[in-house]
Amino acid sequence: MPIDANIHIPQETARRLSLYLRSLKRLIQNKTKVASSEEITRFLNVSSVQFRKDLSYFGEFGRRGIGYDVETLRQEIGKILGTNVVRKIALIGVGKLGFALLGYPGFLELNLQISAAFDNDPEKIGKVLAGIKIEDIRRMKELIINRGIKIAVLSVPADEAQGISEKLAGSGIKAILNFAPVNLSLPGNIYVSNVDMASELESLVYKLKRGRL
Repeated sequence: MPIDANIHIPQETARRLSLYLRSLKRLIQNKTKVASSEEITRFLNVSSVQFRKDLSYFGEFGRRGIGYDVETLRQEIGKILGTNVVRKIALIGVGKLGFALLGYPGFLELNLQISAAFDNDPEKIGKVLAGIKIEDIRRMKELIINRGIKIAVLSVPADEAQGISEKLAGSGIKAILNFAPVNLSLPGNIYVSNVDMASELESLVYKLKRGRL
């Protein structure tokens, strides 16, 4: 039964679907054609019960006593997540983190393609890294619009993040992955996901101190 790509799903379910997709790709690499819910979730820290509950948003999948067709389920989950088509990304800020992101092979596995990179450092502008020419940030709006980019990865200092994010919103960007350690204030139609590694590490240190790890 095909997944309805227009159905609304909770954010946590969407995140787990991404994990399921990763697991299904691993199974395909291992030439597994049919897998049980236990096999799909084995390395995900997600129960098979939760897996089946998440899929229930979209109908019935798999056959009782047999399992799930791995390739078919991969295709259907890819449709609902939107990773069945190539999505262009703009990278803003090519410091050490930005440079690492330029060479990250995992984007291609998700059909995500960095199509433009921007910086304000004259020594970086014009250079080609990982096949991508670093453009002057002053050309950001022009090139984002011309290339039809809707997703941006923000890897800039905290004091620059808000201003640049506002310019991104004005350039037609609809989703931002924010690595800057600051909360962005943007219109409600702009989706922002924050990656705060320092806070995550602090949380781990706290749990360790309390004896939870």
